[in-house]
Amino acid sequence: MRKSLLVAATALATASCASLPAHDAGERLPQPPAGWASAPAGTGAEEAHDWVATLGDPRLSGLIDEAFAANPGLNQSFARYRAARAAARVAGSDRLPSLNAGLDYTRTEPHVGSGSDSFSLGLSASWEADLWGRVADGAHAGALDAEAAANDVRAAQLSVAGLVAKGWFALIEAHLQTDLAERDVATRESSLALTERRFARGLVRSSDVRTARSALASSQAALASRRRSEAAAARSLETLLGRYPAATLTPEADFPAFDAVGAIGTPETLLSRRPDVRAEERRLQAAGLRAEAARKALYPSLSLSAGSGTGGPDVADLTDMDNLVSSLTASLFGPIFNAGELRGRRDQARANAEAQLYSYVSTVLTAWQEAEDAIHADAILAQRVENLRQAYEEAAEAENLVIRQYASGVATIFDLLNAQSRRISAESQYISARRDRAANRVDLYLAIAGDFSAAQTADPAALTGE
Repeated sequence: MRKSLLVAATALATASCASLPAHDAGERLPQPPAGWASAPAGTGAEEAHDWVATLGDPRLSGLIDEAFAANPGLNQSFARYRAARAAARVAGSDRLPSLNAGLDYTRTEPHVGSGSDSFSLGLSASWEADLWGRVADGAHAGALDAEAAANDVRAAQLSVAGLVAKGWFALIEAHLQTDLAERDVATRESSLALTERRFARGLVRSSDVRTARSALASSQAALASRRRSEAAAARSLETLLGRYPAATLTPEADFPAFDAVGAIGTPETLLSRRPDVRAEERRLQAAGLRAEAARKALYPSLSLSAGSGTGGPDVADLTDMDNLVSSLTASLFGPIFNAGELRGRRDQARANAEAQLYSYVSTVLTAWQEAEDAIHADAILAQRVENLRQAYEEAAEAENLVIRQYASGVATIFDLLNAQSRRISAESQYISARRDRAANRVDLYLAIAGDFSAAQTADPAALTGE
């Protein structure tokens, strides 16, 4: 079934539209491998389920639920989906007859003599016989637009869930970096106190004291910057949640522990899971139908209209069946000359359908690229985290050794400050690397359109029968 979705989507769009070139999206895409090129050996073929739960942070699940209820961008997507459904109903209404009623009153006042009244009551109906299926094509295209909008909402849900998760990890990192900066200040204060005691006993020079004070001031400045970054991260996340950005949100957890990449599906199954790919597929089909409808607009059309009414100078005449007049009209229209308007619309619709085809192909390629990037980065980031953990632990041991050496007069103040700076830098990089890996794991779940339970509470696709 490799690339069957691609072939089926294009065939449906072009088979219903004889005026379009027989573009085959399957031929415009490279043959995907049976499994991911970047996935390690032994990676499962089944799709992941409830990736939010795998992160093991109940508070994050609650934040995603909160964002689903209040995020303005997501609510905007829902509004656009409702508009698309309404537009689909409008397009479908052209297939049914229209019935109208009218009540008229006219008062005539001549320059000479008395005036007169006139009352009329009538019903009129009209219907276009869909001889060539043009109206049906337009209605079907409108329904496909609604399905595309439903998938757009699903894509927005995935995006919001991912943004909240990555925003939460960014806040955790900022909080850990602030905690590190606070500990750094405490360490510098301890070093300054030790240096001042040694100076009082004549063991070090005054320049050592000033150097320790300078290091403390730099650490205090770094702490202020870290606190600012943590507040900004909190405000960014609060905005995603629809809260007032007051920077009151604080994390109480560390980064989750990650296992190796498990069951993530295949490049083929990805196309049926990614909502953006499904949305582009629906739009491709709709574009093909609209091109076909534009071609059929060149053919004659048959319209039927009927009317019935009664009236007279008095209101009572409205119910007098003796005054009832009825009519039935059948009209056959065919375009002869319209300065090329209809052919121009046909060519425009064909070009739009071809452009949509390339948009579909581009979306598929991007989906594969995002998945391969995230899979490839996962193993690399895991190794980077392990290397930085070792670097941090060794730097911490070296710092403890230098502290003892400085206290005994073996090491200089510069040895001490350098050891502390190396430990602080290593620990800071270790924290950032753990955040990078957590964010990349979220990117991986987004790339493969992983399921998560929060999305089931508000899934517009269910309304379209998908």
